[in-house]
Amino acid sequence: MLAAASVAAALALTATACGPGDDNAGGAPTAAASPTQDGKITIPDDLKDRLKERGIDLDKWRNGEWKNWDKDTWLREAKDYVNPIIEDLWDPDRMRDAEQPERPVEEGDIDGDEGVTDPTPEPVEAQAVKAPFHSAVPEAGKVLFDGPEGSMVCSATVVKDPANPGKSNLVWTAGHCVHAGKNGGWYRNIAFVPAYNDSGKKGAELERATREEMAPYGVWWGDWAQTSEQWISQGAATGGQGAPYDFAVIHVTPEKGGNGKSLEETVGSALPVEFAAPAASGIAEMEATGYPAAPPFDGQQMFQCADKPGRLSLRADQPTMYRIGCTMTGGSSGGGWVAQGKDGKPALVSNTSIGPVTAGWLAGPRLGDEAKGIYEEVSEKFAGR
Repeated sequence: MLAAASVAAALALTATACGPGDDNAGGAPTAAASPTQDGKITIPDDLKDRLKERGIDLDKWRNGEWKNWDKDTWLREAKDYVNPIIEDLWDPDRMRDAEQPERPVEEGDIDGDEGVTDPTPEPVEAQAVKAPFHSAVPEAGKVLFDGPEGSMVCSATVVKDPANPGKSNLVWTAGHCVHAGKNGGWYRNIAFVPAYNDSGKKGAELERATREEMAPYGVWWGDWAQTSEQWISQGAATGGQGAPYDFAVIHVTPEKGGNGKSLEETVGSALPVEFAAPAASGIAEMEATGYPAAPPFDGQQMFQCADKPGRLSLRADQPTMYRIGCTMTGGSSGGGWVAQGKDGKPALVSNTSIGPVTAGWLAGPRLGDEAKGIYEEVSEKFAGR
């Protein structure tokens, strides 16, 4: 997967031997953790009961029990997402210093002979975004989370919320950035940092940076997340199958209560999501944004690649993906792909999902009914709040 396992990232192909499409992608959760006015997350009683059945005490959780990755207590069902805020957990050192996992996947592991696959694109050199990053790409940031291997990182994008126009708290990323798939459950301590390291600090200056400098628009915790049922049931850490369903939507709330403004109001922008983007041949250019962390990158700077997309088919019974030339590595996973929407304005049309361990190209899902269903369910769940 292109999630960096640690607050840096690992480029390995995501794998989900995903099944056929499901119109109820992500399930229909019956309860969601919700923010209070002071930014703390309250847990609905029915979810508390399920947690107790698993032997999970939320007070102990905040005090370190979340580090227990016993499979019997690892929550994995769509309805069981829970992510209590632990204030100041994501300090500057923790954001910067975690190491990536060793999960390489060679390009030869990709089965591209079935379905429609275009020739491998020529590598496109990733271009550094000029600091401050927020001026160029205000919607972009990092998703931080913990898994059994340690702290991990992905990239993500602030997207519009149909139920809360102009006041969105929705973030788009990859499914493997929130859930481990068939062999695990929901990742923990999921948080979004818009415009991470906005001023582009490097070296010693970066090492001395304060939390406010690393997260100038705050740390936003995921109080709800949904991904596809295909990813939950069949997703795997490496491979490539099922990557067409590797997407997720996170609803966030500010760690320390904020100033009453939504994420969209705080960063000043949110992208619309295009669920009927044309085939690759009908798109002149796609631009992918992310924080690549596997060498030669360090995960601290924002980069972009722009290329005309081609097609990548992993399995004949699954949707064909978009593919572009790009040298970004692990950590860029989940980052938004932007193209001209039907109205002629920029829209999110995909997200980084897979790429070869040797870098050179990236592939992302073509967003259809499953992705639209997840997006609309999360939006409706928080309508008016």
